[in-house]
Amino acid sequence: MAGGDVPARLERLPASGWHLRVRWLVGAVTFFEGFDQLAIAYTLPSLSQEWGLSTGQQALAITSGSVGMLLGALVSGVVADRVGRVNVVLLALTVTSLSCMGLAISPGFVPFVLLRFVQGVGIGGEVPAAATYIGELAQSERRGRFVLLYELVFPAGLTAVAVVAAWIVPMLGWRWVYGIGVLPALLIGPILRWVPESPRWLEASGRGERAMGVMERIERAVQRSTGRPLPPVVPITYAPSVRSRYLRRTVIVGLLWLLSYFANYGIATWLPTIYTSVFGLPVSTALAYSVATSVAGFLGAIAVALLVDRIGRRACLAGGSALAAVTFVVLAALGANSAMELLALSAIGALFVFAVNLGLYLYAPELYPTPMRAAGASLGGVWNRIGVIAGPLVVGALAASLGLPAAFGALGVAMLFAAVTAFLAEETRGRTLEEISP
Repeated sequence: MAGGDVPARLERLPASGWHLRVRWLVGAVTFFEGFDQLAIAYTLPSLSQEWGLSTGQQALAITSGSVGMLLGALVSGVVADRVGRVNVVLLALTVTSLSCMGLAISPGFVPFVLLRFVQGVGIGGEVPAAATYIGELAQSERRGRFVLLYELVFPAGLTAVAVVAAWIVPMLGWRWVYGIGVLPALLIGPILRWVPESPRWLEASGRGERAMGVMERIERAVQRSTGRPLPPVVPITYAPSVRSRYLRRTVIVGLLWLLSYFANYGIATWLPTIYTSVFGLPVSTALAYSVATSVAGFLGAIAVALLVDRIGRRACLAGGSALAAVTFVVLAALGANSAMELLALSAIGALFVFAVNLGLYLYAPELYPTPMRAAGASLGGVWNRIGVIAGPLVVGALAASLGLPAAFGALGVAMLFAAVTAFLAEETRGRTLEEISP
């Protein structure tokens, strides 16, 4: 098979029902990973009351899952580059579903923390592998929108758990929130049947014959879906490989992951607890307020999905970071003196931070060549998880010792540094993966 044959054949494929089906199946898995990831934020107030948790135990319940996600992200990319993207998605799905079953029936705090760690391994393993896979199927001119419309399911999952928990926790209790996380196990059969392995990865990993077979099946499926002949194959131009290019990219995208997720989870994880402990709101009201913030974040994710192919990756990342920084600095300056003030400004901040977070799931896999794309994306995910761990710890410590303004000021500084970093990022809009990363 001629070099570059599979990427060129993927590039010529028009948008089709086949693309939508694959994106929705993988997206359903990612939706529930988002749902499971933030479930702790909306069950923690009830958990704390039921088990009498101290502040340190609350922090451990939060960070145990984040540490698991860090390990999952660290390992999954290397594994996905060796055994395939779809295999890692299926393995992570199985781990997450089983751990959710255990969390739903957990008898006490210690097993709960251990199961949160295992759940985190599954979540951290699925997200970079799935994002890499979807990006490898997309045509360069519409890759931004194609990938980010898929990635919208993750913030949709974050929003859904807020909505579901606000309804279920007061009525049925916190265990039912984790029980819902078992449902994605039903997707294993459809994925095995309808989601093929990435032909880009198959070709790059030396499985040329299988890559050709998968590519031919995809082409037949797209032709059946569109009812038209496929366009001719246009050869792809490969850029010369420069090792220092990848070091610079890794530093930049790693900082963006770290800083943006530090801000995201620094505020999102503690919001329900701040509403109940600082402002004395009942759990049901605290969860309802948190829903509003999650919905605002989801709107920001939609905005970046629609804009990223028009204005570019760098503009979305830098602009979103700068606007988030301004919002958090304003919140710190005003002092977060009321629940409504916190609600309004945290919602605006979430809108911009979610946009940056989502944009990175598109941008990071674009920066690495196919043989190491999942590993490169998961390395960014490692910094992501460090931010997820550090954000809640720092915000919790600052809020407890210096007050809420200091905590929100730290979030503003983090996003200001993210904006400066994003201005140094390389633009990838409209270029094939092979042009960006030979």
